[in-house]
Amino acid sequence: MDIDYLILDIMLYDVAIIGGGPAGMMAAIRAGELGERVILLEKTKRLGTKLLITGKGRCNITNQTENDREMIAAFGASGKFLFSALKKFGVEDVINFFGTSGVKTKVERGARVFPESDQSRDVLDALLLNLKKSKVEIKLDSAVKEIIAKENKIEKIKLFGGKEIIAEKYIIATGGKSYPGTGSTGDGYTWLDKLGHTINELSSALVPIIIKEKIVAELEGLSLKNVEISLYKDAKKIDSRFGEAIFTADGMSGPIIIDMSGVIGKHLDGKLKLSIDFKPALDYPTLDLRLQKDFTTQAKKLFKNSLDNLLPQKMIPVIINLSGIDPNKKVNLISREERKKLLHLLKEFSLTVKALGGYDHAIITAGGVATSEVDPKTMQSKIIANLFLAGEIIDLHGPTGGFNLQQCWSTGYAAGEGASSSYLSS
Repeated sequence: MDIDYLILDIMLYDVAIIGGGPAGMMAAIRAGELGERVILLEKTKRLGTKLLITGKGRCNITNQTENDREMIAAFGASGKFLFSALKKFGVEDVINFFGTSGVKTKVERGARVFPESDQSRDVLDALLLNLKKSKVEIKLDSAVKEIIAKENKIEKIKLFGGKEIIAEKYIIATGGKSYPGTGSTGDGYTWLDKLGHTINELSSALVPIIIKEKIVAELEGLSLKNVEISLYKDAKKIDSRFGEAIFTADGMSGPIIIDMSGVIGKHLDGKLKLSIDFKPALDYPTLDLRLQKDFTTQAKKLFKNSLDNLLPQKMIPVIINLSGIDPNKKVNLISREERKKLLHLLKEFSLTVKALGGYDHAIITAGGVATSEVDPKTMQSKIIANLFLAGEIIDLHGPTGGFNLQQCWSTGYAAGEGASSSYLSS
Protein backbone atom coordinates (compact mmCIF):
# COMPACT_ATOMS: atom_id res chain seq x y z
CA MET A 1 0.00 0.00 0.00
CA ASP A 2 2.79 2.39 0.95
CA ILE A 3 4.70 1.56 -2.23
CA ASP A 4 1.63 2.22 -4.39
CA TYR A 5 1.09 5.56 -2.64
CA LEU A 6 4.67 6.62 -3.34
CA ILE A 7 4.44 5.63 -7.01
CA LEU A 8 1.28 7.65 -7.43
CA ASP A 9 2.58 10.72 -5.62
CA ILE A 10 6.15 11.02 -6.91
CA MET A 11 6.55 12.61 -10.34
CA LEU A 12 9.81 12.39 -12.32
CA TYR A 13 11.05 15.01 -14.84
CA ASP A 14 14.14 16.35 -16.56
CA VAL A 15 13.37 19.94 -15.59
CA ALA A 16 10.99 21.24 -12.92
CA ILE A 17 10.20 24.95 -12.99
CA ILE A 18 8.59 26.84 -10.11
CA GLY A 19 6.69 29.94 -11.19
CA GLY A 20 4.27 30.47 -14.06
CA GLY A 21 5.13 34.07 -14.87
CA PRO A 22 6.93 35.34 -17.99
CA ALA A 23 10.38 34.05 -16.98
CA GLY A 24 9.08 30.64 -15.90
CA MET A 25 6.99 30.18 -19.04
CA MET A 26 9.88 31.17 -21.31
CA ALA A 27 12.23 28.82 -19.47
CA ALA A 28 9.74 25.98 -19.86
CA ILE A 29 9.24 26.69 -23.56
CA ARG A 30 12.98 26.67 -24.27
CA ALA A 31 13.71 23.53 -22.24
CA GLY A 32 10.78 21.76 -23.89
CA GLU A 33 11.99 22.81 -27.35
CA LEU A 34 15.29 21.12 -26.56
CA GLY A 35 13.55 17.84 -25.81
CA GLU A 36 13.43 17.93 -22.03
CA ARG A 37 10.51 16.51 -20.09
CA VAL A 38 9.36 19.67 -18.32
CA ILE A 39 6.85 20.41 -15.59
CA LEU A 40 5.81 23.98 -14.84
CA LEU A 41 4.44 24.54 -11.33
CA GLU A 42 2.18 27.51 -10.58
CA LYS A 43 0.68 28.15 -7.15
CA THR A 44 -2.38 30.04 -8.47
CA LYS A 45 -5.23 28.90 -10.68
CA ARG A 46 -3.74 30.25 -13.94
CA LEU A 47 -0.48 31.18 -15.60
CA GLY A 48 0.60 34.75 -16.28
CA THR A 49 -1.71 36.53 -13.85
CA LYS A 50 0.70 39.44 -13.33
CA LEU A 51 1.54 39.53 -17.04
CA LEU A 52 -2.10 40.26 -17.85
CA ILE A 53 -2.06 43.50 -15.84
CA THR A 54 1.28 44.87 -17.06
CA GLY A 55 1.20 48.06 -19.09
CA LYS A 56 -2.34 48.72 -17.82
CA GLY A 57 -3.47 45.53 -19.51
CA ARG A 58 -1.65 46.27 -22.77
CA CYS A 59 1.63 44.43 -21.95
CA ASN A 60 4.74 46.39 -22.87
CA ILE A 61 6.70 43.30 -23.95
CA THR A 62 10.10 44.96 -24.52
CA ASN A 63 11.88 48.17 -25.43
CA GLN A 64 13.36 48.53 -28.89
CA THR A 65 16.69 49.95 -27.80
CA GLU A 66 19.23 50.60 -30.53
CA ASN A 67 21.56 47.89 -29.23
CA ASP A 68 22.23 45.55 -26.32
CA ARG A 69 24.52 48.06 -24.64
CA GLU A 70 21.67 50.56 -24.42
CA MET A 71 19.45 47.88 -22.89
CA ILE A 72 22.18 46.92 -20.42
CA ALA A 73 22.78 50.56 -19.46
CA ALA A 74 19.13 50.89 -18.43
CA PHE A 75 19.77 48.41 -15.60
CA GLY A 76 22.60 50.43 -14.12
CA ALA A 77 25.78 48.93 -12.69
CA SER A 78 24.39 45.37 -12.55
CA GLY A 79 23.16 45.47 -16.15
CA LYS A 80 26.31 43.85 -17.56
CA PHE A 81 25.05 40.59 -16.06
CA LEU A 82 22.49 40.49 -18.90
CA PHE A 83 25.02 40.65 -21.74
CA SER A 84 25.13 36.90 -22.48
CA ALA A 85 21.38 36.38 -21.99
CA LEU A 86 20.60 39.18 -24.44
CA LYS A 87 22.94 37.61 -26.99
CA LYS A 88 20.94 34.39 -26.71
CA PHE A 89 17.50 35.99 -26.75
CA GLY A 90 17.45 39.73 -27.27
CA VAL A 91 14.91 42.37 -28.22
CA GLU A 92 14.49 41.32 -31.85
CA ASP A 93 14.26 37.67 -30.80
CA VAL A 94 11.36 38.57 -28.48
CA ILE A 95 9.57 40.50 -31.22
CA ASN A 96 10.09 37.62 -33.68
CA PHE A 97 9.00 35.02 -31.12
CA PHE A 98 5.66 36.71 -30.59
CA GLY A 99 5.33 37.63 -34.27
CA THR A 100 5.61 34.00 -35.37
CA SER A 101 3.00 33.18 -32.73
CA GLY A 102 0.53 35.60 -34.28
CA VAL A 103 1.16 38.66 -32.13
CA LYS A 104 1.95 41.66 -34.31
CA THR A 105 3.69 44.47 -32.45
CA LYS A 106 3.99 48.24 -32.63
CA VAL A 107 6.51 50.72 -31.26
CA GLU A 108 5.29 53.70 -29.25
CA ARG A 109 6.88 56.71 -27.57
CA GLY A 110 10.06 55.85 -25.72
CA ALA A 111 10.67 52.83 -28.00
CA ARG A 112 8.13 50.82 -26.00
CA VAL A 113 6.89 47.72 -27.83
CA PHE A 114 3.25 46.64 -27.44
CA PRO A 115 1.01 44.12 -29.20
CA GLU A 116 -0.92 45.89 -31.99
CA SER A 117 -4.13 44.71 -30.35
CA ASP A 118 -3.25 46.45 -27.06
CA GLN A 119 -4.33 43.22 -25.36
CA SER A 120 -2.01 41.47 -22.91
CA ARG A 121 -4.21 38.39 -23.32
CA ASP A 122 -2.74 37.92 -26.82
CA VAL A 123 0.77 37.80 -25.33
CA LEU A 124 -0.27 35.19 -22.79
CA ASP A 125 -2.08 33.14 -25.44
CA ALA A 126 1.11 33.08 -27.52
CA LEU A 127 3.07 31.76 -24.55
CA LEU A 128 0.42 29.11 -23.83
CA LEU A 129 0.54 28.03 -27.49
CA ASN A 130 4.31 27.59 -27.30
CA LEU A 131 4.10 25.73 -24.00
CA LYS A 132 1.78 23.28 -25.72
CA LYS A 133 4.12 22.96 -28.71
CA SER A 134 7.02 22.26 -26.35
CA LYS A 135 4.93 19.57 -24.59
CA VAL A 136 5.32 21.22 -21.21
CA GLU A 137 3.23 19.71 -18.45
CA ILE A 138 1.47 22.47 -16.53
CA LYS A 139 0.40 21.94 -12.95
CA LEU A 140 -1.75 24.75 -11.50
CA ASP A 141 -2.87 25.21 -7.87
CA SER A 142 0.46 23.64 -6.93
CA ALA A 143 2.11 25.57 -4.14
CA VAL A 144 5.56 24.41 -3.09
CA LYS A 145 5.80 23.50 0.58
CA GLU A 146 9.49 22.70 0.74
CA ILE A 147 12.60 22.27 -1.38
CA ILE A 148 14.73 19.38 -0.17
CA ALA A 149 18.46 19.66 -0.84
CA LYS A 150 21.44 17.56 0.18
CA GLU A 151 24.93 19.00 0.09
CA ASN A 152 24.87 21.19 -3.04
CA LYS A 153 22.01 19.57 -4.98
CA ILE A 154 18.22 19.71 -4.84
CA GLU A 155 16.76 16.25 -4.37
CA LYS A 156 13.06 16.99 -4.68
CA ILE A 157 10.22 19.47 -4.28
CA LYS A 158 7.40 18.82 -1.84
CA LEU A 159 4.01 20.28 -2.70
CA PHE A 160 1.21 21.08 -0.30
CA GLY A 161 -1.12 18.11 -0.55
CA GLY A 162 1.60 15.48 -0.43
CA LYS A 163 2.89 15.18 -4.00
CA GLU A 164 6.64 15.26 -4.63
CA ILE A 165 8.45 16.40 -7.77
CA ILE A 166 11.85 14.91 -8.61
CA ALA A 167 13.88 16.28 -11.50
CA GLU A 168 17.42 16.37 -12.81
CA LYS A 169 17.38 20.17 -12.93
CA TYR A 170 15.27 22.82 -11.21
CA ILE A 171 14.48 26.42 -12.17
CA ILE A 172 13.14 28.97 -9.70
CA ALA A 173 11.29 31.82 -11.41
CA THR A 174 8.86 32.89 -8.71
CA GLY A 175 9.15 36.64 -9.25
CA GLY A 176 9.33 39.17 -6.42
CA LYS A 177 6.90 40.47 -3.81
CA SER A 178 5.06 43.06 -5.87
CA TYR A 179 1.32 42.62 -6.51
CA PRO A 180 1.09 39.69 -4.03
CA GLY A 181 -2.50 39.10 -5.13
CA THR A 182 -1.12 37.67 -8.38
CA GLY A 183 0.88 35.04 -6.49
CA SER A 184 4.14 36.99 -6.15
CA THR A 185 4.56 36.68 -2.41
CA GLY A 186 8.34 36.34 -2.16
CA ASP A 187 8.43 32.60 -1.45
CA GLY A 188 11.46 32.13 -3.66
CA TYR A 189 13.62 34.41 -1.54
CA THR A 190 12.95 32.28 1.54
CA TRP A 191 13.83 29.03 -0.23
CA LEU A 192 16.98 30.44 -1.78
CA ASP A 193 18.13 31.92 1.50
CA LYS A 194 17.83 28.45 3.09
CA LEU A 195 19.75 26.97 0.15
CA GLY A 196 22.65 29.29 0.89
CA HIS A 197 22.12 32.12 -1.58
CA THR A 198 22.72 35.74 -0.65
CA ILE A 199 19.51 37.77 -0.88
CA ASN A 200 20.26 41.46 -1.34
CA GLU A 201 17.94 43.82 0.54
CA LEU A 202 14.41 43.80 -0.85
CA SER A 203 12.25 46.87 -1.43
CA SER A 204 9.32 47.90 -3.59
CA ALA A 205 10.46 49.45 -6.87
CA LEU A 206 8.79 51.22 -9.76
CA VAL A 207 6.10 52.28 -7.34
CA PRO A 208 3.90 55.34 -6.70
CA ILE A 209 4.89 57.66 -3.86
CA ILE A 210 2.96 59.02 -0.90
CA ILE A 211 2.99 62.80 -0.39
CA LYS A 212 2.73 64.52 2.98
CA GLU A 213 0.55 67.44 1.86
CA LYS A 214 -3.17 66.65 1.91
CA ILE A 215 -3.69 68.99 -1.03
CA VAL A 216 -2.95 66.12 -3.44
CA ALA A 217 -6.38 64.64 -2.67
CA GLU A 218 -7.91 67.67 -4.45
CA LEU A 219 -5.83 66.83 -7.52
CA GLU A 220 -6.54 63.08 -7.65
CA GLY A 221 -6.70 61.85 -11.24
CA LEU A 222 -5.04 64.92 -12.73
CA SER A 223 -2.53 63.95 -15.43
CA LEU A 224 0.44 66.19 -16.08
CA LYS A 225 2.14 66.14 -19.47
CA ASN A 226 5.48 67.63 -20.51
CA VAL A 227 6.45 68.63 -16.99
CA GLU A 228 9.82 68.42 -15.28
CA ILE A 229 9.98 67.01 -11.77
CA SER A 230 13.11 67.40 -9.67
CA LEU A 231 13.94 65.56 -6.46
CA TYR A 232 15.74 67.33 -3.63
CA LYS A 233 17.29 65.77 -0.55
CA ASP A 234 18.02 68.24 2.24
CA ALA A 235 17.72 71.05 -0.35
CA LYS A 236 20.24 69.44 -2.77
CA LYS A 237 18.98 68.28 -6.18
CA ILE A 238 19.63 64.56 -6.67
CA ASP A 239 17.43 63.69 -9.64
CA SER A 240 15.33 65.32 -12.36
CA ARG A 241 13.08 63.90 -15.08
CA PHE A 242 10.85 65.14 -17.88
CA GLY A 243 7.59 63.59 -19.03
CA GLU A 244 4.25 62.57 -17.56
CA ALA A 245 2.90 62.13 -14.02
CA ILE A 246 -0.44 61.78 -12.32
CA PHE A 247 -1.83 62.70 -8.90
CA THR A 248 -3.36 59.97 -6.75
CA ALA A 249 -5.50 60.20 -3.63
CA ASP A 250 -2.46 60.27 -1.38
CA GLY A 251 0.45 61.05 -3.66
CA MET A 252 1.75 60.76 -7.20
CA SER A 253 2.31 58.10 -9.85
CA GLY A 254 2.95 57.99 -13.60
CA PRO A 255 6.15 57.39 -15.63
CA ILE A 256 8.30 60.14 -14.08
CA ILE A 257 7.44 59.16 -10.50
CA ILE A 258 7.62 55.41 -11.10
CA ASP A 259 11.11 55.69 -12.59
CA MET A 260 12.23 58.10 -9.87
CA SER A 261 10.95 55.83 -7.07
CA GLY A 262 14.15 53.79 -7.07
CA VAL A 263 16.19 56.89 -6.27
CA ILE A 264 13.63 58.00 -3.68
CA GLY A 265 13.81 54.61 -1.96
CA LYS A 266 17.55 55.00 -1.44
CA HIS A 267 17.22 58.45 0.15
CA LEU A 268 14.27 58.17 2.53
CA ASP A 269 16.64 58.79 5.43
CA GLY A 270 16.61 62.52 4.62
CA LYS A 271 14.07 65.26 3.93
CA LEU A 272 12.86 64.72 0.37
CA LYS A 273 11.03 67.30 -1.71
CA LEU A 274 9.57 67.16 -5.20
CA SER A 275 9.62 70.31 -7.29
CA ILE A 276 7.28 70.38 -10.30
CA ASP A 277 8.00 72.73 -13.18
CA PHE A 278 4.76 73.08 -15.13
CA LYS A 279 6.48 75.13 -17.85
CA PRO A 280 9.96 73.63 -18.32
CA ALA A 281 10.28 75.07 -21.84
CA LEU A 282 10.15 78.61 -20.44
CA ASP A 283 12.75 80.04 -18.07
CA TYR A 284 11.74 82.50 -15.34
CA PRO A 285 12.21 85.73 -17.37
CA THR A 286 10.37 84.33 -20.42
CA LEU A 287 7.46 83.03 -18.36
CA ASP A 288 7.31 86.36 -16.50
CA LEU A 289 7.04 88.21 -19.80
CA ARG A 290 4.25 85.87 -20.89
CA LEU A 291 2.35 86.51 -17.66
CA GLN A 292 2.74 90.25 -18.06
CA LYS A 293 1.49 90.04 -21.65
CA ASP A 294 -1.48 87.86 -20.65
CA PHE A 295 -2.39 90.17 -17.80
CA THR A 296 -2.15 93.20 -20.08
CA THR A 297 -4.32 91.75 -22.86
CA GLN A 298 -6.83 90.42 -20.31
CA ALA A 299 -6.75 93.52 -18.10
CA LYS A 300 -10.40 93.34 -17.04
CA LYS A 301 -10.38 89.59 -16.32
CA LEU A 302 -10.56 88.31 -12.79
CA PHE A 303 -7.46 86.39 -11.62
CA LYS A 304 -9.48 83.18 -11.16
CA ASN A 305 -10.38 83.25 -14.88
CA SER A 306 -6.93 84.13 -16.22
CA LEU A 307 -4.96 80.87 -15.94
CA ASP A 308 -6.82 78.62 -18.38
CA ASN A 309 -4.00 78.74 -20.94
CA LEU A 310 -1.31 78.06 -18.35
CA LEU A 311 -2.62 75.18 -16.24
CA PRO A 312 -5.02 72.22 -16.28
CA GLN A 313 -8.43 73.28 -14.95
CA LYS A 314 -8.16 71.10 -11.86
CA MET A 315 -4.86 72.72 -10.89
CA ILE A 316 -6.07 76.32 -11.07
CA PRO A 317 -7.95 76.55 -7.71
CA VAL A 318 -4.97 74.99 -5.91
CA ILE A 319 -2.49 77.45 -7.43
CA ILE A 320 -4.79 80.41 -6.72
CA ASN A 321 -5.16 79.34 -3.11
CA LEU A 322 -1.41 78.88 -2.59
CA SER A 323 -0.58 82.18 -4.33
CA GLY A 324 -2.55 84.16 -1.77
CA ILE A 325 -3.86 86.40 -4.56
CA ASP A 326 -7.51 87.41 -4.31
CA PRO A 327 -9.26 85.22 -6.95
CA ASN A 328 -11.63 88.13 -7.73
CA LYS A 329 -8.82 90.62 -8.27
CA LYS A 330 -8.51 92.03 -11.79
CA VAL A 331 -5.25 90.86 -13.35
CA ASN A 332 -4.12 94.38 -14.24
CA LEU A 333 -4.06 95.11 -10.52
CA ILE A 334 -1.81 92.18 -9.59
CA SER A 335 1.42 93.47 -8.09
CA ARG A 336 4.96 92.52 -9.12
CA GLU A 337 5.45 90.63 -5.84
CA GLU A 338 2.22 88.70 -6.35
CA ARG A 339 3.28 87.83 -9.89
CA LYS A 340 6.65 86.59 -8.59
CA LYS A 341 4.91 84.25 -6.16
CA LEU A 342 2.76 82.93 -8.98
CA LEU A 343 5.87 82.39 -11.11
CA HIS A 344 7.46 80.42 -8.31
CA LEU A 345 4.43 78.13 -8.04
CA LEU A 346 4.42 77.52 -11.78
CA LYS A 347 8.15 76.73 -11.91
CA GLU A 348 8.75 75.18 -8.48
CA PHE A 349 5.56 73.64 -7.13
CA SER A 350 6.85 71.91 -4.00
CA LEU A 351 5.63 68.71 -2.34
CA THR A 352 7.10 66.65 0.50
CA VAL A 353 7.78 62.94 -0.01
CA LYS A 354 6.40 60.91 2.88
CA ALA A 355 7.03 57.32 1.73
CA LEU A 356 7.01 54.86 -1.12
CA GLY A 357 3.87 52.93 -1.91
CA GLY A 358 3.97 49.30 -0.75
CA TYR A 359 4.37 46.03 -2.63
CA ASP A 360 0.64 46.06 -3.43
CA HIS A 361 1.30 48.87 -5.91
CA ALA A 362 4.90 48.17 -6.95
CA ILE A 363 5.57 47.04 -10.51
CA ILE A 364 8.65 45.09 -9.43
CA THR A 365 10.82 44.25 -6.43
CA ALA A 366 14.30 45.67 -6.04
CA GLY A 367 16.92 43.38 -4.54
CA GLY A 368 17.03 39.60 -4.73
CA VAL A 369 19.63 36.93 -5.41
CA ALA A 370 23.09 38.42 -5.85
CA THR A 371 24.14 38.27 -9.50
CA SER A 372 27.63 37.21 -8.38
CA GLU A 373 26.11 33.86 -7.37
CA VAL A 374 24.56 33.13 -10.78
CA ASP A 375 26.32 32.14 -14.02
CA PRO A 376 25.25 34.85 -16.51
CA LYS A 377 25.56 32.50 -19.49
CA THR A 378 23.32 29.70 -18.23
CA MET A 379 21.59 31.23 -15.15
CA GLN A 380 22.95 28.27 -13.17
CA SER A 381 23.38 28.77 -9.45
CA LYS A 382 26.95 28.81 -8.23
CA ILE A 383 25.72 27.50 -4.87
CA ILE A 384 23.39 24.64 -5.87
CA ALA A 385 24.65 22.54 -8.79
CA ASN A 386 21.30 21.57 -10.36
CA LEU A 387 19.50 24.87 -9.78
CA PHE A 388 18.89 27.69 -12.27
CA LEU A 389 17.30 31.09 -11.70
CA ALA A 390 15.33 33.44 -13.94
CA GLY A 391 13.43 36.71 -13.85
CA GLU A 392 12.71 39.07 -11.00
CA ILE A 393 14.10 36.71 -8.35
CA ILE A 394 17.56 37.90 -9.44
CA ASP A 395 18.75 41.29 -8.19
CA LEU A 396 18.17 43.14 -11.47
CA HIS A 397 15.64 45.85 -12.22
CA GLY A 398 15.36 48.49 -14.88
CA PRO A 399 13.05 51.44 -15.54
CA THR A 400 9.53 51.25 -16.92
CA GLY A 401 9.14 50.82 -20.65
CA GLY A 402 9.50 47.07 -21.29
CA PHE A 403 12.98 46.63 -19.83
CA ASN A 404 11.95 44.35 -16.98
CA LEU A 405 9.92 42.02 -19.17
CA GLN A 406 12.88 41.78 -21.54
CA GLN A 407 14.97 40.71 -18.56
CA CYS A 408 12.41 37.97 -17.86
CA TRP A 409 12.35 36.73 -21.45
CA SER A 410 16.16 36.71 -21.75
CA THR A 411 17.00 35.12 -18.41
CA GLY A 412 14.12 32.66 -18.75
CA TYR A 413 15.34 31.56 -22.17
CA ALA A 414 18.92 31.23 -20.91
CA ALA A 415 17.81 29.24 -17.85
CA GLY A 416 15.68 26.86 -19.93
CA GLU A 417 18.59 26.31 -22.27
CA GLY A 418 21.11 26.05 -19.45
CA ALA A 419 19.05 23.39 -17.69
CA SER A 420 18.80 21.29 -20.85
CA SER A 421 21.07 18.27 -21.06
CA SER A 422 21.35 18.68 -24.84
CA TYR A 423 22.70 22.20 -24.32
CA LEU A 424 25.10 21.17 -21.55
CA SER A 425 26.50 18.33 -23.68
CA SER A 426 26.94 20.50 -26.78
